[in-house]
Amino acid sequence: MTGGTLIENVAIAPVVGPEIGRGWIHLDGDRIAALGAGQAPETPGAARVDGTGCLATPGLVNTHHHLYQWASQGVAQDATLFEWLTALYQVWAAMDAEVVKGAATAGLGWLALSGCTTTTDHHYIFPKGRGDLFAAEIEAARDLGLRFHPCRGSMDRGASQGGLPPDEVVEGLDRILAATAEAIDTYHDPSPGSMLRVAVAPCSPFSVSAELMTEAAALARDKGVRLHTHLCETLDEEEHCREQMGCTPVDYMEKLGWLGPDVWVAHAVHLHDRDIRRFADTGTGSAHCPSSNGRLGAGIARVSEMLRAGAVVGLGVDGSASSELTPLAGEMRQALLFQRARYGPAALTARQALEIGTLGGARCLGREDEIGSLEPGKLADLVLWRVDGFASAVEDPVCALVFGATPPVARVIVGGRTVVEDGELRTVPHDAAGRAGADAHHRLLTLAAARGHTVTQEVHH
Repeated sequence: MTGGTLIENVAIAPVVGPEIGRGWIHLDGDRIAALGAGQAPETPGAARVDGTGCLATPGLVNTHHHLYQWASQGVAQDATLFEWLTALYQVWAAMDAEVVKGAATAGLGWLALSGCTTTTDHHYIFPKGRGDLFAAEIEAARDLGLRFHPCRGSMDRGASQGGLPPDEVVEGLDRILAATAEAIDTYHDPSPGSMLRVAVAPCSPFSVSAELMTEAAALARDKGVRLHTHLCETLDEEEHCREQMGCTPVDYMEKLGWLGPDVWVAHAVHLHDRDIRRFADTGTGSAHCPSSNGRLGAGIARVSEMLRAGAVVGLGVDGSASSELTPLAGEMRQALLFQRARYGPAALTARQALEIGTLGGARCLGREDEIGSLEPGKLADLVLWRVDGFASAVEDPVCALVFGATPPVARVIVGGRTVVEDGELRTVPHDAAGRAGADAHHRLLTLAAARGHTVTQEVHH
């Protein structure tokens, strides 16, 4: 072995294969070349990284987010999901590309600082004449250096058609399909090691017509990309589907051709037993967002039962406005605690929580052959967590990572490139990324007020 980067004297939790108490990892370009236990081999020309006191894991994979919501955190703090959406739709309708770029910069930076190397984003509001919002978040991800799976979302079923969102934030069917196809053709990179892949993502059953769901699925499968939507987040949604569609949400998805190995859904909190079996049998994935589900009082997803059935489960932080300042690493702990609160102390282990945060997320995105575990030939996406100092009182480093407060991040590497070092962003100015989020927040509220909508007014309404 020659050249590349050699991480030595590090504990390794590869997710696949045996854990290593003290070992080494050799990165060559954007790939993991080799790893092993004990003393690192001689590697002429390699840049050496001392991992003493650190635990190496695969980079975390965020399977559900709404980056634009960084600009509207802290609103409707005690609302249900439908109340919260109603309060914010009119405010979000004022966003422009500048708001999205600033919010995405802060949101992506925050993810990176919590060990995230690959993230999705579900952007589904596209007000007319507000610039290229999809391009704005893609530019932010390129600046940060995270592997990005933006989902071109959509809504075509406004209040006048029985949907939840106001008519001014929905688009017409033809416009949605044309814009989605254009986004795929412009940005989607299916090549090995890709940093950018696009998914098709109508928002949810209560904001989208059946025609859009079926046409979107046909478009995605014609283009060879994945499908994403919200599903079974609240009991209100089930009541809504039964009243308007005459069936449960999962029954409805099955009728529309929306179950399969190219589909992953957000939340899946309120699944029936037969739904869990269908998810497992069809390979349909789920993004588990425990903090957001708790914040909105939506409930606790049946993750332990889903895993036992063989269903695919990943982690997501959800939008910042329903999961304020939530670090992705912290969702491993939340998932573990929520499952144990519901099912008992054996419901979810620390290693299962780590797996759904890494390999489970990779499976949701169809990238388990490239990311989600530390194995030779896989992409060099990994995190070094500091488990020395106070954390060293916990002998098991995986327990120290998952059970308590998230340990400090020593390094986050994406495709062999350092994105975070010693808790600081290295690809963009650290403090500037935080300011970009604050500026986006103030700009959004100013734009909304100019249209006659303030946060206080909308929440009261």
